[in-house]
Amino acid sequence: MSEFLLLPAIDLRAGEVVRLKQGRKDQQTFYESDPAQVASRWKNEGARWLHVVNLDGAFGEDAQPNFAALVQILDTCKDYVKIQYGGGIRTLEAVARALDLGLTRVVLGTMALENPTFREDAIRTFGSDKIAFALDAIKGELMSRGWQKNTGLSLMSYAHSLVDIGASTLIYTNIQKDGMQTGVDWEKAKELAEETKLKVIASGGVGSLEDIKRVKSAGLDGVIVGRALYEKKFGFQEALAC
Repeated sequence: MSEFLLLPAIDLRAGEVVRLKQGRKDQQTFYESDPAQVASRWKNEGARWLHVVNLDGAFGEDAQPNFAALVQILDTCKDYVKIQYGGGIRTLEAVARALDLGLTRVVLGTMALENPTFREDAIRTFGSDKIAFALDAIKGELMSRGWQKNTGLSLMSYAHSLVDIGASTLIYTNIQKDGMQTGVDWEKAKELAEETKLKVIASGGVGSLEDIKRVKSAGLDGVIVGRALYEKKFGFQEALAC
């Protein structure tokens, strides 16, 4: 099995680092005004990957400040930290632009859900190692458009469709747990991994070191950690040592 990945999340809104509860705009907590400084902190503490999210892009809003922040993050992290980035990437041209900036992997959500041809073209054009698919669900139903829209698609059936097109990496978020620090839905993430044989990174709900240990013990490929790190429930190096 590949190395277990511990990815600090940097969620961007209006060029600042925030966290939302359950993806809700009205449940936003501000953390830092300088995303590059945050990235530098995680780099210095030993992070080898970052998970950067363009929330404004996901919501279909003006994302220019977030793009500027992303460029600064990349400049801070170059040659040291790999970055996966998602939020509002809905054309092949947008994928290409993102990868050209130096990102390691692009995360596709809404457009991949809504357009089977798009997800197939993305894999074929850029390769499965450059593309991850976001599976964001409430009670087994996938959500799109910044988690605002019901898709009617089943989590498991969609995951199997990604196997068929040659995908390699899934990022699973139980939306009801996201930002709540009530524990990761590692059971469903493990089921996804066992059913699909793909790499699965769990996201949403980490509140303790025990949560990270559970994800790791489940044989998953990694976990994304946000609010618990920013609110100092534990240190990043403590999490690495799990």
